[in-house]
Amino acid sequence: MKIEDFSAKPALGVALKVMAIMLFTFMSAIIKATADDVPAGQAVFFRSFFAIPVILIWLAQRKQLAVGLKAKNPMGHVWRGLFGTTAMGLTFAGLGLLPLPEVTAIGFATPIFTVLLAALMLGERIRLFRVSAVAIGLVGVIIILWPRFGGAQLDHAATLGATLILGATMLRALVQVHLRQLVQFEHTAAIVFYFSVTASLLSLLTAPFGWVVPTGQTLGLLVAAGFIGGVAQILVTSSYRFGSVSMLAPYDYTSMLFAIILGYVLFDELPTALMLMGSGLVIVAGVLVIWRERQLGMERGKVRAVSEPKS
Repeated sequence: MKIEDFSAKPALGVALKVMAIMLFTFMSAIIKATADDVPAGQAVFFRSFFAIPVILIWLAQRKQLAVGLKAKNPMGHVWRGLFGTTAMGLTFAGLGLLPLPEVTAIGFATPIFTVLLAALMLGERIRLFRVSAVAIGLVGVIIILWPRFGGAQLDHAATLGATLILGATMLRALVQVHLRQLVQFEHTAAIVFYFSVTASLLSLLTAPFGWVVPTGQTLGLLVAAGFIGGVAQILVTSSYRFGSVSMLAPYDYTSMLFAIILGYVLFDELPTALMLMGSGLVIVAGVLVIWRERQLGMERGKVRAVSEPKS
């Protein structure tokens, strides 16, 4: 497989990555705002389908349209689409039941679950350092989830939301593991394009279960979510052309800042002390995992570039 060009411009890489994370978080806020009016499966369709024109224009501009439309492993794309689309649907459903910062905090556990799944499915060895990081991260996840599953005043809707987001987080970890194999044969452009295509098609299967005719305002928001998601995916993919994965990966956690701001301004939501405490532990664990992978020389840039962060 042809190695894609890399040009070390760290400041530009950071700017692109942070802008992408901000847009992804804003997209999530849009989905949350429409969650009471539109089923999650229908939201997945709009998010995926209206990202396709943006991706095609980007591929054409980079003269990678032919590469982006060429799939060497069609079933690999189907499985990536199935896992990723299901994770997106669960996330969108959970957004309607939980505060935006809490959804973001639970999502931080993806690298932790990825380490565990990589050990189980790919046979990767986990030594004491990463075992410790995983343990710290799991403690953080338990702290975040405790009010939803073991608190004194349980909210059944919020408990369901936490379950959905936790399931989505595990599926995103499965996507990460699958992508580690897929990027060995497929170009980044092809993976980005075919995910949007397969997600659009798979989401249509939910139409018999209650799609609605959205109002003009809701329709505009859903189309905007698709365009914004497409632009964000391009930005996060492009960021890895200018900065290494180990340098850019920690900036994923800026999503908590954006989620807190948007949650407060748009939905009057504030993070709890337990949520912040648990998030802190999960972030520390995630950074430790990233640092250790850098020490071991494990390149995850392409995997991160075609993942679906904070969706």
